[in-house]
Amino acid sequence: MSGELRALGLVHGLLLGLLLASPLIAPSLMPWGVEALFIIGGFQLRLADRRWSMRNGWSNWISHIRMAPARLIPWAAAATVALIAGDGARAQAILIAASLCELLIYPVCTHILAGLSRRSAGAVLVLLVMVGLGAAGEAIRYMIGFMTGISACLFWLRGPDGEAHALGLALTGLVAAAVTAVLLPPVLPVALPAAIVCATLALAHVSTLRRRPIPWRVGGGLRVRP
Repeated sequence: MSGELRALGLVHGLLLGLLLASPLIAPSLMPWGVEALFIIGGFQLRLADRRWSMRNGWSNWISHIRMAPARLIPWAAAATVALIAGDGARAQAILIAASLCELLIYPVCTHILAGLSRRSAGAVLVLLVMVGLGAAGEAIRYMIGFMTGISACLFWLRGPDGEAHALGLALTGLVAAAVTAVLLPPVLPVALPAAIVCATLALAHVSTLRRRPIPWRVGGGLRVRP
């Protein structure tokens, strides 16, 4: 997973840098940038966290929470930018969402979604993207975005590794979501998360294309990666 993590880490850092500069460049884009940061952050965290496959019981949760403070630093930076921009409510929403995502939502979602098949994970992913349309409040929307990222990572982990066809589907979804957002602005709350998810999946596929694809169907069954 090192290639995928490096690529996603680079994108996550670039997005955070753009977010830090958004009050000077394009303040109106800041809420969408924060949401994208939560989606990519959820995907990246699930991809990087392998402890859930090695431990049982409360040690999973305790170990994750002990490492959470270091992961909250980027969110604190994003909240600081919101404060500098004069939006205290958004800063509060970022901190609340980040704290709940790291300390509660991620451990719970990981256990609940761990046994899902690829088809079920895809259904949950679509549902979360659609639910974001009616989210009441920024904090809830950010938390839904984080769960969307976790579900997207599980969907990717259950699928073919480094397959050009899957990459093509992800890129097609990205283009379709982007065009929809431009032509139909009212559906932007759905089109943007869909575009971010497709872009993240495409990036994950690109990072594995040079490797030998890992077979995911063996003897007619489904080979599930942790």
